[in-house]
Amino acid sequence: MDLETLLSYDWGVMAPEFIILGVATILSIVDLFAPKHFNRRILGWIGLAGILAALASLFNLAGLEATSILYETFRLDSFAKAFKILLLIGSALVMLIAISYEPKEGMQEYKGEFYYLFLTGLLGAMMMSSSGDLITLFVGLELLTISSWILAGIRKKHLPSNESAMKYVVNGGISTAITLFGMSYVYGITGTTNLMEMGPTLAQLANSQYLYILALSFFMIFIGLSFKLATAPFHMWAPDVYQGAATPVTAFLSVVSKTAGFALLVRIIIVVYLSTPAGTSGLSAMTPLLVSLQDYIAFLAGATMIIGNVVALRQRNIKRLFAYSSIAHAGYLLVAVTALSAFMFDALWFYLGAYLFMNVGAFAVIQIMTGSSDREDIGEFAGLYKRSPILAVSMAVFILSLAGIPGTAGFIGKLNIFMGALITEPAHYVLAAVMIATTVVSYFYYFGILTQMFFRPAASMEKINIPIGLVIAIIISVAATILFGILPNIGFDFLHTNFNGFVDLLQ
Repeated sequence: MDLETLLSYDWGVMAPEFIILGVATILSIVDLFAPKHFNRRILGWIGLAGILAALASLFNLAGLEATSILYETFRLDSFAKAFKILLLIGSALVMLIAISYEPKEGMQEYKGEFYYLFLTGLLGAMMMSSSGDLITLFVGLELLTISSWILAGIRKKHLPSNESAMKYVVNGGISTAITLFGMSYVYGITGTTNLMEMGPTLAQLANSQYLYILALSFFMIFIGLSFKLATAPFHMWAPDVYQGAATPVTAFLSVVSKTAGFALLVRIIIVVYLSTPAGTSGLSAMTPLLVSLQDYIAFLAGATMIIGNVVALRQRNIKRLFAYSSIAHAGYLLVAVTALSAFMFDALWFYLGAYLFMNVGAFAVIQIMTGSSDREDIGEFAGLYKRSPILAVSMAVFILSLAGIPGTAGFIGKLNIFMGALITEPAHYVLAAVMIATTVVSYFYYFGILTQMFFRPAASMEKINIPIGLVIAIIISVAATILFGILPNIGFDFLHTNFNGFVDLLQ
């Protein structure tokens, strides 16, 4: 590629990625040369400013039509822009939590890495959202994964952190190999790594034997990504990693990594496996195959919801409880993927946005409550209402939203997914019933936290000091959870007005 070709590209579509890359590079250089007594928390504020600058540049690109550069390996379309907004907002809130994180086991010497590894992981997630090619998709996936591995084990003197990082690396390596193996089958059949060229190529295949290989590739990619999403039965790593990792890292894995994983999964399924170009009939034989595959996805969605909610009933460690809660919510999102309804994108985007605010807010409160004592038992929340009424009410809002109580964003998100499962033909009645039943089960462990906060005596009446970063994160999360619960059309109108309802995903 010559210089003239490089200059011909519209590099402005990658402005958010360039900002994150530049800030991460600056932070790494400053951290390398700054003296030991230098307050590394300043790097966190610089990182937050970089995320907000990237978000502003992304809003500036909102009206731009779908654009591809670098031989269509990088694609900025409505789908990418909508999910990048979630990734950047989630990362900004997580960065606020990270800035206020003060570990007990002594990792001050790694505080600089702590911040710019967040940014490299975010960069990988953003690349995944805009990938138009299997190669860039895999590079983005690995950039996010490797950064997450290091973040999970960055507390070198903390044994649970070491254990979680080891399990994460082993499971992550296996899932990466399976995903790459599935991608190799798709490449072998189509002869291209470009996602937009795969659909037309598959439409011209007359040999039905290719469908078996294509189905095998689908299962391998889906299973590999299921490890990333922590869906059953590939969820084994999540509870240990969530418990052992630092609280900001747990929030990052729960929100940013999950959002990127679903963005990647949906893009591959829609562009490669469900795209039927007009005027071709060769792909018609694939349609019954993919419809039948919905039953397998539905089974995994049901198993994920059941396992996540039922096992959470026995958890006393608050971070393990939220790990199984995260698994259950991945199951709810899989219901939307299974249904493939007309408003699947809207339901996924809104639910991931609602989950972002209520989960990050909950982890901010968890960090406040577990930071001083370094204990993560649910009993740490006992008597919180008497010690800090505002903090207790804020946590109650997040819990009610996670449980799907009306008046919260979580309820609207679940309602959209539930309705999407019923409007398809044939309707997924069993899956919708499982979703309702498991949601009711979740009330037991969610309301157990509320019982501790409002009806149990406090072991100590010591005043709770809340750092400014956590105050900002909690206020934003509470406001968004209530706002989108009462006025959900604000989110949907914003999506349809600025991102054209994802219609250019296949164009």
